[in-house]
Amino acid sequence: MAEITASMVKELRELTGLGMMECKKALSEADGDMKAAEDLLRIKSGAKASKAAGRIAAEGVVSGFVSADGKRGALVEINCETDFVAKNEDFINFAKNLAQLMVNENVSDIAALTEMMLSESETVEAARKALVMKLGENISLRRGANYETEGQLAMYLHGSRIGVLLDYSGGDEVLGKDLAMHVAASKPVCVSSDQVSADLLARERQIFAAQAAESGKPANIVEKMVEGRVAKYLAEVTLLGQPFVKNPEQTVEKLLAEKSAKVNRFALFVVGEGIEKKSDDFAAEVMAQVGQSK
Repeated sequence: MAEITASMVKELRELTGLGMMECKKALSEADGDMKAAEDLLRIKSGAKASKAAGRIAAEGVVSGFVSADGKRGALVEINCETDFVAKNEDFINFAKNLAQLMVNENVSDIAALTEMMLSESETVEAARKALVMKLGENISLRRGANYETEGQLAMYLHGSRIGVLLDYSGGDEVLGKDLAMHVAASKPVCVSSDQVSADLLARERQIFAAQAAESGKPANIVEKMVEGRVAKYLAEVTLLGQPFVKNPEQTVEKLLAEKSAKVNRFALFVVGEGIEKKSDDFAAEVMAQVGQSK
């Protein structure tokens, strides 16, 4: 049996990011063959990834990439379980590389993205599993947006938790950046009122009607109250209707008219938005561990 030296263990640790004892055991099983030992650990990483997949991943990062000419860009959200892993350099770089890959390969479908080659020897899915093995948490590719435009693209990342990719025509780069920052701050759901879901608008109208009816005012007054509230709601949720963050006296619609510009579309990602986070029961967790140790 081959001698397993400290330097061999160190090398395998650097390759996989796993603990010393795991690496030493793999080397022993592989009779000192570094490649075989790494393969053994990669096999184990697949099992570990499957086990972790059931755990809620509501932390993570939003990352993006825009081509040098400003015509192609992508935004991606990658999730993990804890803020600690979200700050890990390997995790952050994984997200950055995925955003660039989306642009290079012109893909936004996450399922298709996982099958693509992230490097000459590794697919995105293989890289994800290796990262799960190294960091010990469930890691998931949640969503992506990929834009190509005849106008210009602007991207704004607020730290690593909020990302905006905005497609606009006219104006200049400063306007594009200001608009992307506005979207991050004010969080509109769409560009204009005609893009608001009919079902969503009907629901809001029903609520406003019930509220107005309680006032006891005549039907014609109630109708005007409802229409007024609907108009206010549309101004709040649409980009064009919102007061511009840098000048609240002016709506975004008026700003665009002043600059002879137009917003075609935007993507807004907020880390963990809509994901139900797990509420840990510490006492139950301790009791479970006590039960396992008996």
